Amino acid sequence: MIPYLEIHVIPVGPVNIQVWGLFVAIGIAAALRLGVGECRRLKLDVDAFLDLALWSLLGAFAGARLAHALAYDPAVFAADPFELLRVWHGGFSSIGGFIGGVGAGIFYARRRKLDVRAYANVAAFILPLGYGIGRIGCFLIHDHPGTLSHSLLAVRYPDGPRLDHGLLLSLLGFAIFGAFLALRKYRPGVFFPAAFIAMYAPVRFLLDFYRVGDARYWGLTPAQIFCAAAIITLPFIRKKYVSAPLPRL
Repeated sequence: MIPYLEIHVIPVGPVNIQVWGLFVAIGIAAALRLGVGECRRLKLDVDAFLDLALWSLLGAFAGARLAHALAYDPAVFAADPFELLRVWHGGFSSIGGFIGGVGAGIFYARRRKLDVRAYANVAAFILPLGYGIGRIGCFLIHDHPGTLSHSLLAVRYPDGPRLDHGLLLSLLGFAIFGAFLALRKYRPGVFFPAAFIAMYAPVRFLLDFYRVGDARYWGLTPAQIFCAAAIITLPFIRKKYVSAPLPRL
């Protein structure tokens, strides 16, 4: 069983560094560093990739905030729309981040006449690494407690052992990234976006049943509804946008 450790801020002199934001920043930095290396390996424009990443990150944070407002606390934001701008109060949806990041990235890539598929492949390849690191922050602040459990992955919460959704999603991110590292040796073609959906969506759909307090629509979480839609559209995405078949190991 995993010990319970809760850290919200790290004081550095007069400044308190938010742990969640710190790990998100570390995850972004690690993913971008890897992405630069991938662009050089694939002979893609590194500067264009970094510009694309900036637009995608802006879209991701905007989408994450907006999705949280619409899907999780619509009454709060309807009563005070300016709460949407008070990001220091917390409240971001990773699913909204995916949508916003993809939308902004495609918009920018097409406007710059970049090879959308090539850069999307790099972005999807580095995504699970950044996601896995960023979710460590969720685990350390324990903002997504799970159901009671005595499994090996249970955390010894003060009120009893339970799963921690942040930890499980972090492990999922690292597991997908490990699989991507292996897959790269077999198929360097453009298939990572579809592979990410195929690996992430079904597992996330199941994991959300072990999450406490977020089932809001027909007994499902907003993330589960999105994952179900992603799974349904995966054959279309794979057929239209993936130039190489998923590999057989």
